[in-house]
Amino acid sequence: MEPGGPAASPAGHPENAEASRVAGAWGDGSATQDGRGHPEAHPWDGDPPGGRAARRGGRGSRRSAGSSQEGPPSPWRTEGDEGRKAKPTDPVEQARSICLRLLTGTPRTRKQLADALRKREIPDDAAEEVLSRFEEVGLINDGAFADAWVESRHHGRGLARRALARELRTKGVESTLIDEAVGQLDSEQEEATARELVDRKLRSTRGLDRDKRLRRLAGMLARKGYPEGMSLRVVRQALDAEGEDTEDLDF
Repeated sequence: MEPGGPAASPAGHPENAEASRVAGAWGDGSATQDGRGHPEAHPWDGDPPGGRAARRGGRGSRRSAGSSQEGPPSPWRTEGDEGRKAKPTDPVEQARSICLRLLTGTPRTRKQLADALRKREIPDDAAEEVLSRFEEVGLINDGAFADAWVESRHHGRGLARRALARELRTKGVESTLIDEAVGQLDSEQEEATARELVDRKLRSTRGLDRDKRLRRLAGMLARKGYPEGMSLRVVRQALDAEGEDTEDLDF
């Protein structure tokens, strides 16, 4: 008999069969035997050295150490702010981070970025430093922004020069840069785009009386910034081509 342990049960004794069953339940379903034909205990079977009291004492030790859970700590657990990405506290770094985030995938003007920094209460001197640096390296380029805006909005939305200039002003682009950008469009191209817009809209106005068609088509062009004289002339010509009587119109 091993000191402090239970007496060994003879082979075939019910206790031995029960030990084999328990060992199989913890392991792979088959009990193993030692050299004397006794079942080998699974590492997780029974009590740790010293018996159940030692096991209870071990748990108590962990509790007394201040741990609220047993077992190893979770790999996702952090203490305090450890593991969290700290936000920059320097205003210049804050401004730089904000601008980079806003410029990701979307060009913006200097005024748009300045407004965003002001909204986030970035000091003016820090904002000015970052914005000027971004201009130096080409991350802010209001001239290129205006050129791309005119190209995209004219061909994509059919906007005329007047509407394009108004949009660029609201985005803070300087007047000289606006003039250069909208100067890409001449009167001939603008009128050609107006004709395309009227041709696409003309079919939806069929069945209406002439004056209502005229107002609806001319109003559509006016909202897109086309001059009144050009709009009325283009619409009248389109109605003439459809057989509408426009002789009494005085334009």
